[in-house]
Amino acid sequence: MKKHTYIKRSRPIYRNRTSISTKKLMLVALTGTFIIFFVAATLTSFGAGYHLTSASVNNISNNLSVETLVYVLGNENRYFKQSLPEGNEPFSVTPLMLQLTTNINTEDPRSLLGRELPGFSLFDGRILTAGEGVDYTSMPIESAPPMEVLLAEREASTERLEEIADLKESVAETDNLDDLPVTVHIIHTHNRESYLPELQNTSDPFHESVNITLAGERLGIELAKHGIRAEVDTTDIGAELNERSWRFSQSYEVSREIMEEAKQENEEIQFYFDLHRDSQPRENTTVELNGETYAQALFVIGENNPDYEKNKALANKLHERLQEDYYGLSRGIFAPPVSEGSRNGVYNQDLSENALLVEFGGIENSLEEVYRTVEAFAEVFSDFYWEQQDKE
Repeated sequence: MKKHTYIKRSRPIYRNRTSISTKKLMLVALTGTFIIFFVAATLTSFGAGYHLTSASVNNISNNLSVETLVYVLGNENRYFKQSLPEGNEPFSVTPLMLQLTTNINTEDPRSLLGRELPGFSLFDGRILTAGEGVDYTSMPIESAPPMEVLLAEREASTERLEEIADLKESVAETDNLDDLPVTVHIIHTHNRESYLPELQNTSDPFHESVNITLAGERLGIELAKHGIRAEVDTTDIGAELNERSWRFSQSYEVSREIMEEAKQENEEIQFYFDLHRDSQPRENTTVELNGETYAQALFVIGENNPDYEKNKALANKLHERLQEDYYGLSRGIFAPPVSEGSRNGVYNQDLSENALLVEFGGIENSLEEVYRTVEAFAEVFSDFYWEQQDKE
């Protein structure tokens, strides 16, 4: 009798290929959607008109501390981690990714509040070098008045105009400036910025003639006393804007035309100073030195200029010299947020590595206080200027 051997065969498994393909498709779709949203969020977080510059790279690198870089290197070579301080926490990618995708910096609440509170984004600038007692509550305020306010007629004392005329005449008589080359160009992009103590019956600090241009003319006179010839442009840019039917935010386009023309006509110009007046109150723009009050100076640097580091270096040198000779006179160096009114954060400083924007005082300072600061600035700059000439 034959014995039969039975072999148990397992039932073949039939996979639902349609189900597997659907899952893969859904996974790919979800992943793709996430990537698209991530890229879109990253790009839009930079703002309209953004383009990669040395300033933007610098801003990103500023978020990475030395300890972070050492930690990253330590992952490849543990020897580097020995130099990390005790209790140092490992680098976290989450905050950086959050900032890239939402533009919110977890260590700076302004990055969130600036999008929620109207007008708060005005304080998005950076203090590059802080003077004594300067913080984000005393940062400069950009004055952007409606054109009707800017151009309105106001009463002002004419004594300041007569004083400048007399000084210019005395300098012309005692100094033979015609034999000197023009090496400094002074301009006033917001030329009608004025000082309330010089005006009458108004709370709007703007005037057609008694304004920041008098500080520029005084600077030219003081530089002449030190053997430096300056060209002081007093173009009424406010009136020019009105004639062209342009907005106040286009002021830098007009001043750029003037600076470019000066640069083409005179290749010997080495320094460009754009003088302004801050809108901060007196307590944030005044210092007492040797029993006298001075309107403090502030350097403004446009970080969207590809070569802004060179302009910043000049500002640092002058700031340090002012602090050495007149401690507290300089409020430091400030980089405002990128805005249309500054020609996208450049302030025409791309025209020269020696171009600076300098704020002299605020709306509640008197021209007498401003003139004291101008004299000190001229003295400090002249020492720097002649030292540079001797090196060439």
